[in-house]
Amino acid sequence: MRKAEVYNKTQKKIILDEAEIADRFFLRLKGLLGRRGLMPRKGIIIMPCRSVHTLGMLFPIDLAFVNGDRQICYLIEAMKPNRISPVVKEACCVIEAPAGTFNLSGTKVGDEVSINYAAG
Repeated sequence: MRKAEVYNKTQKKIILDEAEIADRFFLRLKGLLGRRGLMPRKGIIIMPCRSVHTLGMLFPIDLAFVNGDRQICYLIEAMKPNRISPVVKEACCVIEAPAGTFNLSGTKVGDEVSINYAAG
């Protein structure tokens, strides 16, 4: 599975040191299901994606919906298990991170992010 660093260009801070890229059907379908949690500064980027759910998950997550200009267009902090997000029509991908990540990094709607793929 490909991995990337997620960097908030607006705040000049790394959001995630390592994010798995879920860009294939079964990777998107599985997402974070079956995991007991996320390590700090680790997450997943689901693409393409406009809506997510936490049905069957065991822990809350932060969600950043990112548009084609790589700007965060919608943010959900600490979405609890067994919830469904709204459909964010302008989103092209969703960054899923441990709950509290966006608060710690100062990430907010309108911030520009870059997804820097790992070599290899």
